[in-house]
Amino acid sequence: MRKSIPIGYEDLKEIIDKNLYYVDKTELIAELIDHPQKVVLFTRPRRFGKTLNLSMIRRFFEKELDPCGNPSDNAYMFKNLKIAGRGNKYMAHQGQYPVINLSLKSAKQPDYDMAYEIIKCEIADEFGRHSYLTQTDALSDTEKERFRNIRDRAAEKIDYVTALLFLSKCLEKYHQKKVIILIDEYDVPLENAYFSGFYDRMTAFIRSLFESSLKTNQHLEFAVITGCLRISRESIFTGLNNLNIYSVQSIRYAEYFGFTEPETEEILSYYGLEHKLGELKHWYDGYRFGSTEIYNPWSVLQYTDAAVANPDEYPRAYWANTSSNSIIRELVEQADMETRQEIEMLIAGDTIEKPVHEDITYEDIHKTKENLWNFLYFTGYLREVGRRMEERTLYLTLSIPNEEIKYIYENTIREWFETKVQTYDFSEFYRAVLEEDTKSMEEQMKVLLRGSISYYDTQEKFYHGFLFGLLSGLQNYEIKSNRESGDGRPDIVLLPYDEQQPAVILELKYTKKITEMELLSKEALLQIKENHYNEDLLDEGYTSIISYGICFCKKTCRVQKCNPID
Repeated sequence: MRKSIPIGYEDLKEIIDKNLYYVDKTELIAELIDHPQKVVLFTRPRRFGKTLNLSMIRRFFEKELDPCGNPSDNAYMFKNLKIAGRGNKYMAHQGQYPVINLSLKSAKQPDYDMAYEIIKCEIADEFGRHSYLTQTDALSDTEKERFRNIRDRAAEKIDYVTALLFLSKCLEKYHQKKVIILIDEYDVPLENAYFSGFYDRMTAFIRSLFESSLKTNQHLEFAVITGCLRISRESIFTGLNNLNIYSVQSIRYAEYFGFTEPETEEILSYYGLEHKLGELKHWYDGYRFGSTEIYNPWSVLQYTDAAVANPDEYPRAYWANTSSNSIIRELVEQADMETRQEIEMLIAGDTIEKPVHEDITYEDIHKTKENLWNFLYFTGYLREVGRRMEERTLYLTLSIPNEEIKYIYENTIREWFETKVQTYDFSEFYRAVLEEDTKSMEEQMKVLLRGSISYYDTQEKFYHGFLFGLLSGLQNYEIKSNRESGDGRPDIVLLPYDEQQPAVILELKYTKKITEMELLSKEALLQIKENHYNEDLLDEGYTSIISYGICFCKKTCRVQKCNPID
């Protein structure tokens, strides 16, 4: 019987205990042992295995005791994994260290007070996990009282700022071993605070928490931090000279976050889905970490799980429902004409070139347009396809990684445009349509086209959706798209609820050459006539029918009219 796919599981213990499928990343542990560093920061996009990897590190290194002081032996989890095959040099570290494990991913709250309380609760819960320290003679009565106050959420704010340092001291006194600190999703409270309006307060708190636990902590063996973005040392890691950062550009550790192609092939082979590799590659591949090609692990597992249940399952944008798309919304909403053109180029499959600066903060997003592109790159919405150096500045050639991310761009743009057009007064456009004022129709559509972002790889689909959206607000009319009529299907038909009002047929064309617009708009009218699109409308009793042939070209259009009844 095949193992189940671990959708949503982020603890190695659960995966092993439930005998779920596991993509073995335990050689990351060997890398950490072979290349000892005091503080390591891994930055990767959301849902690329950071939390599971921290769980793996914790379960390997921790000398785990329950709150009553009873030991838990985690060695069995690694028995059949790659790290065990590396020998005693590495396995001698298993279960030997006290570990502090803190996640900040829940600190996504609407205001500072709530976000702070969530972090306070996470710290208190971690103290609760080590409650056995209150039963030992290794701590003084004063230390035990302070410990209980933090655990019971009754301490002063300063106590929570220095809590990780204090817990490190207590753990080393008890275990006689320096402490490993693991901090997951360190930048979630910062990103949330930026978009919610309390960035400065949250930055000050996180900076103080990190300085005490990572900079001045003599009880620290090493620390591993994960996040989505690399935040500048000046904003969070002030004076932390022992910090080593491994981003999506780093060669080392590149293969440990996300799935490599061999790992993806192995998954598909295990579930008898080898024939799905092409689909997965098109939809979920395309990331490049260092020099390693990487698949989105969340989407690969989701799609594999769906395909096991239904062999005819088609790929979907699973990541769109899990990852914050606020950065893309920022890009789209504030885009000037140049940025709109660059977005259109990316969606069309082209590339853009941008300078890359890793040491930035959320406050820097809008200082230059390049910063927002940087955020999109480091959060997984763009991939590197080339690079060059110029005057000590690194320039990356960037593209959209895959079909899933392309969908997110298009969907974000569509939602933005739908919201934008709701504020537009269409009364003049509707008047022009019903009164056969083609000049005014063209002028109104040109204004909206110039403020939109189109998808050039699906030109006809975009312009069809664009016009359908404009006409959908026309009162007292039913709008039909590609309805059966005559010998074919007209693109758009407007049917009045009052049969005395004119029905409207619109046939659309697209060209890349402005010089062809006149001819193609006339061809659209000819298509209406030759395919007898008006016959069903006549049979239904509509006595007045207006026909338009419309040709779109980039940000302009040409409208021709005729009235086949006359």
